[in-house]
Amino acid sequence: MKKIAILGSTGSIGQSTLSICEQFPERFFPVGLAAGANVDVAFEQGMRWRPRRISMATETLAAELQKRLRNQGVHEIEVVWGTAGTVAVATDPEVEFVVSAIVGVAGLEATYAAIEAGKTIGLANKECLVAAGELILAAARAKGVALLPIDSEHNAVHQALRGGTPAEVKQVWLTASGGPFRELPAEAFAQITPAQALKHPTWVMGQRITIDSATMLNKGLEVIEACRLFNLPPSRVRVTVHPQSTVHSLVEFVDGSILAQISVTDMRLPILYALAYPERPTSSLTFDLAALSRLDFSPPDFARFPCLRLAYEAMEASPAACIALNASDEIAVEAFLKGRISFPGIARTIERVLELTPAARPESIQDVLAADAQARDCARSVLADA
Repeated sequence: MKKIAILGSTGSIGQSTLSICEQFPERFFPVGLAAGANVDVAFEQGMRWRPRRISMATETLAAELQKRLRNQGVHEIEVVWGTAGTVAVATDPEVEFVVSAIVGVAGLEATYAAIEAGKTIGLANKECLVAAGELILAAARAKGVALLPIDSEHNAVHQALRGGTPAEVKQVWLTASGGPFRELPAEAFAQITPAQALKHPTWVMGQRITIDSATMLNKGLEVIEACRLFNLPPSRVRVTVHPQSTVHSLVEFVDGSILAQISVTDMRLPILYALAYPERPTSSLTFDLAALSRLDFSPPDFARFPCLRLAYEAMEASPAACIALNASDEIAVEAFLKGRISFPGIARTIERVLELTPAARPESIQDVLAADAQARDCARSVLADA
């Protein structure tokens, strides 16, 4: 049985991972959970799974969870909190596999610590590689640790790459649904409301990632992640708009062959693939071939979705620019959700922060976190001056 830790256990990826544990109780068991701020779900997960350790975001939340568990006669679960608690979950000696699914850079230190501890990583947090990709990949190489992507697009590329050698790859194609505004006239973008932007046509996700999908910044972050995961320059990581979302990514080889990965739009499949790799366990996840009756592909419109262009530019510029891209987007999305800026204002904020960010290459995780904090402060200043 593979013992796992889930960083972000109360989110959609975390809960889908626990669903896989339900389906394969003889193969996977969660011994550690990092649950963030959702005490109710953390309590339910603690009662159901009885892990060795649960981490909450704050000391107050940890105390509340511990009290509720003790009231139910559960004393064997250690409740910890904060970054140190998440690191403790990720580096537990019993843990073999860590699912990194905390949104943003909040899970960066724990993911890096897990790599240093020699754990296999299932990576659902693209921000880790966007902000600290060079450091994470160097640590993974030094420790002989596998980084297995859980994002559906990168997981699809990983699967397709098994059909050839790295030298045979011409380029990879990441598919994008196009979001809810794929056909909306550009002149109407200024009137887009948060409620409209939160209605994704394909996936059910958290607020930030849903807005990022609407601006196509999420696809830009995936381009950066793919460059780092698969050791490719930005010019060889392409994006194609595919509204059916049945083809999750494609790999084009030098002989002209293209391998596409096709499956249901269910995150349990890439999670299972990563957890069981290199095996493919039998599952109940099936695909209806009738869904292939129509497949549309078109190039993205960089003028209407400038966030995607900015991501390519950041990857070409420097690691510091990638950190600033992610950090400023998080601040800008928060401002949009609060009605402080318009939908196009998200891209304008990011672009201004990138203009103010000097090229740099962080030498440590603490350098990354410092650059992230500086970029957030810069974004807040840009918004204050707008």
